[in-house]
Amino acid sequence: MPRHAREVPPPLELMCLRALWSLEEGNVKAVQQVVAQTRPLAYTTIMTVLDRLVRKGILARRKVGRSFVYVPQSSRDTMRRAAVRELLEGYFDGSEEELLRFLRGDGQPAVPRRESDERIDTVLL
Repeated sequence: MPRHAREVPPPLELMCLRALWSLEEGNVKAVQQVVAQTRPLAYTTIMTVLDRLVRKGILARRKVGRSFVYVPQSSRDTMRRAAVRELLEGYFDGSEEELLRFLRGDGQPAVPRRESDERIDTVLL
């Protein structure tokens, strides 16, 4: 079964994309400075992630002097729509009504909740 590329980027790519949405455009160093506020990453890591986003068509780049300037090709709202669509298809069988019912808390959960479901699993922390 062929694997389809996700429209929603993984967390590290999304972090760099969010930095570029706030900057509107920027080089690797500018993105690294924004990302470093929440997660310090190496210059080469940011460069690799931005290159990956260019190959996926999510960013465009142009040469300015000795470095590249990156520009988002997808808006924040476009990514949000893709994420919601992925959520709908994956967890709600494509039904907006089921998602809304879930968000409102209407109806009973499909599987009865156990007391153990209420506790935080400290193994994952």
